[in-house]
Amino acid sequence: MQEQKKVAVIMGSDSDWPVVKGACSVLKEFGVPYEARILSAHRTPEAAAAFAKNARANGYGVILCAAGMAAHLAGAFAANTTLPVVGIPMKGGALDGLDALLATVQMPSGFPVATVALNGAKNAAYLAVSILAVDDEALAAKLDAFRADTAAAIAKKDAAISAEAAAL
Repeated sequence: MQEQKKVAVIMGSDSDWPVVKGACSVLKEFGVPYEARILSAHRTPEAAAAFAKNARANGYGVILCAAGMAAHLAGAFAANTTLPVVGIPMKGGALDGLDALLATVQMPSGFPVATVALNGAKNAAYLAVSILAVDDEALAAKLDAFRADTAAAIAKKDAAISAEAAAL
C-alpha cells in the first residue's frame, strides 16, 4: 500500500491564517497529512516556485493556495506543478475579494486552478479530500460517512422545523 499523499496549504500572508486554518481542521478530521506554509508569489517567488516544482517528489497530492487582492499565488503554483491546485480567494482589500476571485479563476488554458468561494478554505479542504479519495478507498469511505452524517443532520433539522411549523 502506498503512503497517503499530503496536502500543501499555502497562504500568501499570515493575515490569511484565521480563515485558512479551517482547511487544516478539515484535513485533520479526515486524517489527511498536511503542511501549512506562507509563500508569496511576489515577495518569495523563488521559494514558491521551488516548493511547487518539488511538491510531487515531496509526497504532496494537492496544493491549496489562499491569497487576496492580486491573488497570483494559485496561478504561480499551477505554472510550476502538474498537481491539482485549488485557489482560495480571500476577502478584503478595496474590492472586498472580487479582485482575488477574478484573479484566481482567470487562468490560461492548460494551467487550471480549481477555485472555491471567497474565504472557502474548508471547501478547498473537502475538495482536496475528494481528489485524494480517488485512489484511497479508506479516505473515500470516510468521505462517504461524512456525507451520510451531514444528510442525517439535515433530515433531523427538517423534521424539527416541520413539526414546529405544523404546531403554529
